[in-house]
Amino acid sequence: MNGPDAAPRQDGLSGRWRSSTKRLILVYGTFFVAWTVVLVGAIRWQTASYLDGIVDSILEQRLRYLSSVERAHLPALLAATTQLDLRGLMASGLFDAQGHYVAGDIEHLPEGLAIDGRVHPLPEGVQRISGERAGRMHAVALRLGDGAVMLLARDYRVVDQVGTIIRSGLLWALSLTLVPGLLGGYLLSRGPLRRVRDIETAIQPVMRGDLGARLPVSERRDELDMLAAIVNRMLEQIERLLGEVKGVSDSIAHDLRTPLTRLRTQLHRVQQLGGDGDPRNQLVERCIVEADALLERFRALLRISELEDIGRRAGFGTVDVGETLRRVHELYAPLAEEKEVAFALDLGSVAPLRADGHLLFEAIGNLVDNAIKFAPRGGHVVLRATNADGRVVIDVADDGRGIPADERDAVLRRFYRSAASGADEAVGHGLGLPLVAAIARLHGYAFTIDDNAPHGTRMRLAC
Repeated sequence: MNGPDAAPRQDGLSGRWRSSTKRLILVYGTFFVAWTVVLVGAIRWQTASYLDGIVDSILEQRLRYLSSVERAHLPALLAATTQLDLRGLMASGLFDAQGHYVAGDIEHLPEGLAIDGRVHPLPEGVQRISGERAGRMHAVALRLGDGAVMLLARDYRVVDQVGTIIRSGLLWALSLTLVPGLLGGYLLSRGPLRRVRDIETAIQPVMRGDLGARLPVSERRDELDMLAAIVNRMLEQIERLLGEVKGVSDSIAHDLRTPLTRLRTQLHRVQQLGGDGDPRNQLVERCIVEADALLERFRALLRISELEDIGRRAGFGTVDVGETLRRVHELYAPLAEEKEVAFALDLGSVAPLRADGHLLFEAIGNLVDNAIKFAPRGGHVVLRATNADGRVVIDVADDGRGIPADERDAVLRRFYRSAASGADEAVGHGLGLPLVAAIARLHGYAFTIDDNAPHGTRMRLAC
């Protein structure tokens, strides 16, 4: 059983992205970026293909023109072409049949270049006479009629620069779309998140048992308001149904308590009339004991019903935990001694609590009574108070046979008695632990049942 503060809060980075709006923004942003990358790649590829065609066409046309010029005028024409190329994009060279330099601004024939009149890429560029090495180029080489070789090359960096400009422009356009979109989406998601926090705050009283609390509904009438209205109608129905069930059970317990009290009184009178020697007195005595047990059950039922009224918190005050535990130890020490159970009190330095002192005493007393009842003869029971994680923790531990893990929720239900307790033991009427659970809920405490190593049960109130 967990207290109202035991529910984990989804904070931090992972909690911030649980909003459906932010998830939608993240999915949209991821899809948009991926599609933009594909788009940039496609535009870059098409642009590069187009410019490749232009560069190759320029080289082929110039080669066709120069190859038609008379051989004697070709060196002068290549020199004039070099002088007119102010940006240094073109390069040319004329070589004899043995590959020796004749004219132009290219010093050597590039290795591996096919002399077939077709344009080929030159990733390493060419070496100019000036000593400068041009970078990535496209080149075409053609053997003339006298065996000489004419080489034309054009710098390819212009195409790369165009691709860079395209990528830069699209990236800027992407940032102009994504940044306002993500920022606007984040700002738009803050409103729903704030309302979810308000709903979480409003639901806390319901988790503590106050079914009269309702979720806030704004004037927007959007999806969150529709959900809050549905939950509010559900809470109204639950409150009504639980009220009817509680009213019926309280009425039965209250109405039957009076005739049972009368029955016990009549049995007591019969016992007195019978005298000390009447053999029927033992049967009457057993009937009185059963009537007392029934009356005790009805008192416990009405007590639990009373504790489920959240309005009792108005009477809370400051309670000295150490003094309360000492009183419980003093009260139950004779019972432990009678059963030959070692009952120890371990008090740490604990802060006072804001609680109902009588109810806290009753809850701890029920836990101690339960522990002594199920501890073996010669066993041990420890009542301990410590500070853990900023909370006052009260433990009652015994070394009995323990409560199976699959029954720890069931024992908190009314009238449930574990089969592991044994038929030969006085196991009560199954209302002690539900009473403790009701007191814990009223105070907002966490009540848990765990194993007590190496064996036994540890019942804990985290206050």
